[in-house]
Amino acid sequence: MSLNGSTGGKITDWADKSGEFKRGQSQFRKFISRDPGSEFPPEKDRYHLYVSYACPWAHRTLITRKLKGLEDVIPYTVVHWHMLEKGWRFATADEKLPGENVSPDPNHKDVVYLRDIYFKVDPEYKGRFTVPTLYDKKTGRIVSNESSEIIRMFYYEFDELIPERFKEVDLFPGALRKAIEETNAWTYDHINNGVYKAGFATNQQAYEKAVIPLFENLDRAESHLQSSPGPYYYGKNITEADVRLYTTIVRFDPVYVQHFKCNIRDIRSGYPALHKWLRKLYWDVPAFGDTTQFEHIKNHYTKSHHQINPNTLFVLMAKQEITPIGPKPDILPKSDEVNAVRTSLRKA
Repeated sequence: MSLNGSTGGKITDWADKSGEFKRGQSQFRKFISRDPGSEFPPEKDRYHLYVSYACPWAHRTLITRKLKGLEDVIPYTVVHWHMLEKGWRFATADEKLPGENVSPDPNHKDVVYLRDIYFKVDPEYKGRFTVPTLYDKKTGRIVSNESSEIIRMFYYEFDELIPERFKEVDLFPGALRKAIEETNAWTYDHINNGVYKAGFATNQQAYEKAVIPLFENLDRAESHLQSSPGPYYYGKNITEADVRLYTTIVRFDPVYVQHFKCNIRDIRSGYPALHKWLRKLYWDVPAFGDTTQFEHIKNHYTKSHHQINPNTLFVLMAKQEITPIGPKPDILPKSDEVNAVRTSLRKA
């Protein structure tokens, strides 16, 4: 789930009294299933996916949707990258933002914010308004706002509605499930969520408690990829492990290094195996590259998190929010390296 508004307290109240960031739990946890009598059976164009291109958790669902060939089965809408006190808002018809489907909500003409859909579903809702949100148009209910469960619905439950070549895409193969689950545990805690724990820490102790394990576990992922036959995390086929790690690593150099103070090393100069793996996915697999929108990513973090980027708060009324322009490019071509790496390779 992404960090969004809630009905209690400020949207920016993300750290507890210890100074440590605590992620809230997703509230909607139903499941689309092809089992007979399912409350939410798989049907074409019944479900609508609400996402943000900025959000790594929502990004998982866009990647999986494309990998599984669900483009004609599950439509989606992208919210505006700017997220403040009322949470994510929909773009207006006259706003021209990069990426597909950045638009007003096509299902509710009177909706301005994502939270409005939550209140339509439950006027007494007390939780957070998060992306991704998987919405059932037929019943007017939210099925799920938990990304890890939404992507698993996409793996198999819609297989009767897609071409054979997409049925063969298995992101959670039986022989690797135990290994993937073990990898998910430390990747989520120390890398996916670790960047947030470092970035939203409100004192030095909480920051160091998060940032040091983050880099220890980036080292662990690097070591795994160095010893893996590749080109993907578990060999020749893309799996859930690639999807879940990619959405953090692709944001790391453009945002997390400077904005979340995750600056012990960057990916492009400090992690050669991760960097090679990242670029393979971005440049060679459309489900990854086509769903990555750096303008949304960089603007969202630097212009929405006023407690982290005080320049944004200071000049907000003058509409002069500052977003760092580097690194350039956002992601390097497969054939290029930063100068330090090029020099090291020449000397090797």
